Amino acid sequence: MPKALWYVEPGIAVLRDEQVAPGPDDLCVRAHFGAISRGTEALVFAGRVPQTEYQRMRGPHMGGVFPFPVKYGYAIVGTVYSGPTHLHGRMGFALHPHQDLFALPPDGFIPLPEGVPPQRAVLAANMETALNAVWDGAPGPADRIAVIGAGVVGALVAFLCAQVPGADVVLVDIDPARAALARALGVTFASPGGAPKDCDLVFHASGSASGLATAFDLAGDEARIIEMSWYGAGEAAIPLGGAFHSRRLTIASSQVGKVAPSHRPRWTPARRMAAALGLLRDARLDALIAPPIRFADLPAELPRILAPSSGVLCQRIDYPAAAS
Repeated sequence: MPKALWYVEPGIAVLRDEQVAPGPDDLCVRAHFGAISRGTEALVFAGRVPQTEYQRMRGPHMGGVFPFPVKYGYAIVGTVYSGPTHLHGRMGFALHPHQDLFALPPDGFIPLPEGVPPQRAVLAANMETALNAVWDGAPGPADRIAVIGAGVVGALVAFLCAQVPGADVVLVDIDPARAALARALGVTFASPGGAPKDCDLVFHASGSASGLATAFDLAGDEARIIEMSWYGAGEAAIPLGGAFHSRRLTIASSQVGKVAPSHRPRWTPARRMAAALGLLRDARLDALIAPPIRFADLPAELPRILAPSSGVLCQRIDYPAAAS
């Protein structure tokens, strides 16, 4: 019997039996690897999704309704075992809740490109978010760029910006242990107090009001701040006093639900996801992935993984098929 993870009340998740009833054109997929999206799933786990966002927060193939119970998640790599014959045996990525066997339409399954190992492909949804944010920010050659918040998405934004010729990229975080991650990704690390100011472009991904204040502090005259954090039912003060107006700063949101305006006329979400998968060929990105846990252990491990002090970046999940 297929099983899926359900968030059932604040701080509690369980595995439930699932009925899989594929349509005549659907694919049936056996999961090998998955990942927890810590920022979003911590809010779901705590029941902190605002009522105004219940519909917009629905993930592909989500079960239940907010706040509880919900079957949530959006990072699975698996193999097609039934469906259109040209995809039989193909391994790919799906935006699907945590579940060991599932069905979905063929357009919801993106085959892995050559050179992307399946264990690393669990980063695809995070890379898609980072890619969209970089499109929103539009970094240029030789720009001085700060990324506030060295979580998975922030680190991926810094990694992508560092590919821009001559760009000077610093990853900023309050945790000095993130310096090793920055080195692994080929970018500079700084604490909030030691980060360079007068930046041309600042991305904020810390999910905290203090991090947002740091972003305003590091931005140079007429610079742009790209706000990537989602606070759920919480609030964050925006520091519009001080020199905000005299320095003519701009703050803009970035959210993966829509393709960035700069690319929307030409790009579909499917094309963007395929591009994100292709960007995962670099082995340095393995530094973002925590040692795996078994799917069967996920309900018990979630409080530790999602705790603010856990230090976990991308938590990989191994399904039974990974050992076969």
